[in-house]
Amino acid sequence: MTDLPKIAWIGLGIMGSPMSENLIKAGYTVTGHTLEPAKLDRLAAAGGTPASSIAEAVKDADVIVTMVPASPQVEAVAYGPDGILAHAGPGALLIDMSSITPQTSVDLAKAGAEKGLRVLDAPVSGGEAGAVEAVLSIMVGGERADFDAAKPLFDALGKTVVLCGPHGSGQTVKAANQLIVAVNIEACAEAVVFLEKSGVDLTAALDVLNGGLAGSTVLTRKKDNFLNRDFKPGFRIDLHHKDMGIVTDAARNVGAALPVGAVVAQLVASLRAQGDGGLDHSALLRSVERLSGEQA
Repeated sequence: MTDLPKIAWIGLGIMGSPMSENLIKAGYTVTGHTLEPAKLDRLAAAGGTPASSIAEAVKDADVIVTMVPASPQVEAVAYGPDGILAHAGPGALLIDMSSITPQTSVDLAKAGAEKGLRVLDAPVSGGEAGAVEAVLSIMVGGERADFDAAKPLFDALGKTVVLCGPHGSGQTVKAANQLIVAVNIEACAEAVVFLEKSGVDLTAALDVLNGGLAGSTVLTRKKDNFLNRDFKPGFRIDLHHKDMGIVTDAARNVGAALPVGAVVAQLVASLRAQGDGGLDHSALLRSVERLSGEQA
């Protein structure tokens, strides 16, 4: 028996599976639902309880966490007769950790409040490795009291946990994060092609670059992807394409110019159009290679 809140976890993908498992390791009781039977088996093997439906997963939950790909999926699991809002108990805390539009989060918070639910938007950064290692950065939007109630859960998932403002603020900060990450990956990819064409020892070059001002978490996390041309998805181009659409639209709404971001958004879109949407976003290297006359 535990005094920790009972968790319902909806969405057990690349991020959701290791995150839910970290909560189990921290002592939480986790009931999960997803559309992939193999992921439910994985949850059971980790000590969680699979649920055959959203209603079954959330009926006795104190906290409900959603981690799905985009706004349409959040709306699909939240609304309607089979959704979270129809079956969650009054007073439950709904934490959406997906990366979606700020407006979707604002709307969800309003709809949740009408059903007696507390709601936080809490997207994350750190990729699959950060999820596995429980060192994610978690940017949160919502009420301070709800954030404080969720803080122990967040601390089991990440190392940097910050309340950024009212509902939707977490998603706004996440959009900025995805802008920075995409531009950084593109810069690293261009440097890799430049270095290789110049005949430099790439491993040595990336090591010394990462020790100076050019160093970054992106380069640390993605260096081996570049060196080994290993683009197994930790965060897919398809999802980064979605996120670049979110930040481009949000920036237009507030009158912020994103000249470099707009170019990188087009490069991400181009890579996706060439059939590489299922690869890791470090596969932007393939786009730079093609533009440089290399077979990618």
